[in-house]
Amino acid sequence: MRKRQPVGWGLGLLYFLLSLITAATLYPFWHVLMYSVSDPKLAMGGGLFLLPRGFAFDSYEMLFRNSSIFHAYSNSLFRLFVGTLINVTLTAMLAYPLSIRRFMGRTPITLLIFFTMLFNGGMIPTYLLVNNLGLVDSLWALIVPSAISAWNFFIMKNYFQGLPPELEESANMDGATPLRTLFSIILPVSMPVIAAISLFYGVWHWNSYFDAVLYLHSQDKQILTIFLRSMMSFSATESTRSMNDSMTIANISEESVKMATIIATMLPMLLIYPFLQKYFVKGVLIGSVKG
Repeated sequence: MRKRQPVGWGLGLLYFLLSLITAATLYPFWHVLMYSVSDPKLAMGGGLFLLPRGFAFDSYEMLFRNSSIFHAYSNSLFRLFVGTLINVTLTAMLAYPLSIRRFMGRTPITLLIFFTMLFNGGMIPTYLLVNNLGLVDSLWALIVPSAISAWNFFIMKNYFQGLPPELEESANMDGATPLRTLFSIILPVSMPVIAAISLFYGVWHWNSYFDAVLYLHSQDKQILTIFLRSMMSFSATESTRSMNDSMTIANISEESVKMATIIATMLPMLLIYPFLQKYFVKGVLIGSVKG
């Protein structure tokens, strides 16, 4: 049996530095989590929060008494699932024909798509277009204008170009239409890139903020990022005013509710990511080097 070589001081130093970087990266999230589940009165003392102080869920109870968070959650989940489904479907339907070398006009169309990565119409023309389409103050204004990302299109296109051409040829011999070939043959064997693209689109939808500020005006159509902004600033809205009064009566600090709001808005992405993480790097790398 071969003896295990001792770890050199250089490698040990590298592990130590990486451990410090990991701890520095994870601690802010851990601090927010521990603060949010601490007793609000004890948490007001400040300092480091390695463990909760007087374990309590008063901040979460106060947060979920506000009905606005349920509207924000439902709107954000609608945007997440419906938007990502539309994004991935349309991106695949655009990338597949442009990945076929015999497709006429694929080069100029691809160049036009690449042009949009460098230049765009700008905020005001985009708003005027969305307004003329009648999408202002509608959740569809957050989905339709960004239905296809040029960056994600190129990743998926390059992945499709790396697939064996025999897949398409065998489908053509069986009389399959291009749509049938895409949805029954190509997509089932492209799960790594689909998972990676879905994660890209999903995280973007969940974290997106500025388009909601531009296009949404009604209180019942706000999404979680807008709700988080109102909670972090405790701006003078009807929901935050009523919550502020309840917090004063219950002796709960604004800081505790802010921490609970941050955790509540991060939780869905933290739950979804582990299921897609194994496809993430593989899908991006394959899509970036093939073709």
